[in-house]
Amino acid sequence: MTDSTTNLPAPVNSTPQQPRRLWPLWLIAVIALIAVIGLGLWSWHLWQQQQALQQSLNYLDATTERLDRDYSQSGGQLRERIQSLQGDVTDQAKLISDMRRQIDHNARTLLEAGNRTRTDWLLAEAEYLLRIANQRLQVEKDYRGALSALKAADDVLEKTDDPGSYPVRKQVAQEILSLKSVAGVDKTGLYLQLEAAIDSIGKLSDSALAMDASADYTQTMSQDPEKTEERGALAKGWAQIKGTLSEAIAIRRLDEPVKPLLSPDQSAYVRLNMRLMLEEAQLAVLRGNQTLYNQALKKATDWLNTWYDGSHSKVVGLRDTLGELSGKDINPALPDISQSLTLLKARLEGRLNATSGETKPADNEKSDSAPAGDKAGDAS
Repeated sequence: MTDSTTNLPAPVNSTPQQPRRLWPLWLIAVIALIAVIGLGLWSWHLWQQQQALQQSLNYLDATTERLDRDYSQSGGQLRERIQSLQGDVTDQAKLISDMRRQIDHNARTLLEAGNRTRTDWLLAEAEYLLRIANQRLQVEKDYRGALSALKAADDVLEKTDDPGSYPVRKQVAQEILSLKSVAGVDKTGLYLQLEAAIDSIGKLSDSALAMDASADYTQTMSQDPEKTEERGALAKGWAQIKGTLSEAIAIRRLDEPVKPLLSPDQSAYVRLNMRLMLEEAQLAVLRGNQTLYNQALKKATDWLNTWYDGSHSKVVGLRDTLGELSGKDINPALPDISQSLTLLKARLEGRLNATSGETKPADNEKSDSAPAGDKAGDAS
């Protein structure tokens, strides 16, 4: 027993186990949590910056598009402005060119005016009068004014001492004779006669309107009772029976056109239309339009015969007046008086060429004499 106990290993003193330390793990976990939270905040901050940057990019894109659009519009406006300025410059250049030509023309005219004589001025005055005569005759149809202008031109040509104006005066005399042979037209008188006819239309009453034949017969029988009394009792009775039947039965001839009766409004319409027709004839007189004049009078006469009683005194007088006016010629044939103006223009051109031909040799002589004088001065 003793040996067995002695051979046993020495007893070891057992130490109590200490508890494990967990705070590092908690510290690591807290640090990790803080890191995760920080990373999330940093990511959220980066996301906000990205959104802001995206908004800035979108704003920059919109601004760029707007600037491009504004630039294109301003560029188009600028091009249009440049084109308009180019057009203005072209117009100004053309105007300057025209002014230069006008100045050159005025200078030549003044130079020629200084060389003109009294005969040239008289011939220019005669040309002006002949132009006035042609204008009066061709545009205004005023042959009296044209005749006066021709006579004035002949008086001016008489004062000239130019023998070349003889053919012009001869032609002017022929044109004066042709104008004297034109049949005179009293447009003022015709206008006043038409005005009187218009006034007479306004005085036509409804009694002048065309009535039916049966109504006229009934009216005649009612206005002449003495004639029925003279025929005796039998005739008087027959007349009464006939008058009663005529009130109930109207007998019309079918082989003649029936003129309808007009109401007061319709009769006023007829008078108004006839007034317009005669006013149209007045306008044709002022314009010298023969076709329109004849058509207006014909329409007025037709309406008068259609709607009014031809036996009425005022209607007869108006119809006779319209018939007289219809035979008037308001646009007589006018002669041609332009030949004298053509001859005078040719004469003026000939005198101008002759004057310019005399001026050029004189200028050449002056230019030749100038070097001779210079040579003499050099020799001295």
